Parts: sequence; C-alpha cells; structure tokens
Amino acid sequence: MENILTEKIIGCAIEVHRELGPGLLESAYRECLRHLLIKQGLAVEVEKPQPLVFQELKLEQGYRIDLLVEKKIVVELKCVEALNEVHLAQILTYMKLGKYPLGLLINFNVKLLKDGVRRVILNTK
Repeated sequence: MENILTEKIIGCAIEVHRELGPGLLESAYRECLRHLLIKQGLAVEVEKPQPLVFQELKLEQGYRIDLLVEKKIVVELKCVEALNEVHLAQILTYMKLGKYPLGLLINFNVKLLKDGVRRVILNTK
C-alpha cells in the first residue's frame, strides 16, 4: 500500500515540476501538489502541526509537516540548491515525533525531479 502511495505522490510531484519547472517558492509547489493529490482521491493535510512530546510534557512549538498523505506518509518539500543532511534530519524528526514510518523528501529546485526525490524510511530498531 505504501509503495503505491509513494508512486502516486512522486508521479504528481513530477507532473507539477514538469509543468512549472524549478525556481518557484516552496508554498507554490506545496499547493499545486496538494491539488493533484486530492484529485487522485488521496487525503492530504497541509502544514500539519507536529507537537513535540517529552515525557508528559507536550510542546506546541510550531513544527509543521508540509504534507501528510493518507495519515501515513510525510512529504517534506524543499526548493534548495541541493538536499543535505539537515533536510534529512528534519524529515526524520517529523517522522519520529509523529510515528510515521515513511517519508518523501522532495527538492523542486532541480532540472529533473527524479534527481530531487529521496524516500526516507524510519528505522525503529
């Protein structure tokens, strides 16, 4: 099920990138991708708040997941020269805090979107 979902998400992201190209703001790509995912019949939450829970303390610190698809796949969007370890750490943190096992890190600031997609699996071991 998750593989089918990630294929749909990546396919929609490629369609957005193919039509718009690189160079826009992250928020523009987020809204266009959200639109296509909803057209595919998927449940999408935008800018989903992700609290930080430490022991019995819950902190609403303003962490927000760009897109949460079907309540299980975190999609973190970037428009940067290159993805780096900080971007990977960010999505892994959101996945860990929300107990989401799978994520997609997508950088729209590339010539070919396939070069800007990274599938991330939360290792719970």
